[in-house]
Amino acid sequence: MSTIRHVQSPLMNSQRGSPTKAPRFSFQFILAVLIGAVFVYAGALKAWDPIKFAGDIQNFHVLPWALGIRLAFYLPWLEILCGLALITGWLRWGAVSILTALVVIFIAVSIAAEVRGINVDCGCFGSATRALPFAWHLAIDFALLAGLLWLWIAGSRSRPRMA
Repeated sequence: MSTIRHVQSPLMNSQRGSPTKAPRFSFQFILAVLIGAVFVYAGALKAWDPIKFAGDIQNFHVLPWALGIRLAFYLPWLEILCGLALITGWLRWGAVSILTALVVIFIAVSIAAEVRGINVDCGCFGSATRALPFAWHLAIDFALLAGLLWLWIAGSRSRPRMA
């Protein structure tokens, strides 16, 4: 006996009348949530003390103090909003674009500071990463960049193309 299609439960497979498999979380979803949580955490730490974060920005010696203090009040909230967008999926691809740009800029500025002999504590993750050497900070940054690039590539494959 076959059930009429419009009366079937959404949990039934319309072709065979059998229950569908439970939805599985995709790797893309899990990665987006993990990276989003990292940015929400890092942004919250910086938003908690923007003056300290302004000092961390100033330690790189690439921006004047007036611009650094403005960024210290703006960037943490951008990180938090983009992290939440990754977690919820709302405007995820815009968040991936913004966060990728931020990570690339941060990697470039960190390498430039290291080449100039400036020992910088970025302050990104509070006291949890203060004791880590520069190579570990760079490894974390490149891991975040790799995850964001993977999300970008995977997302571009699943989005419909404009004609």
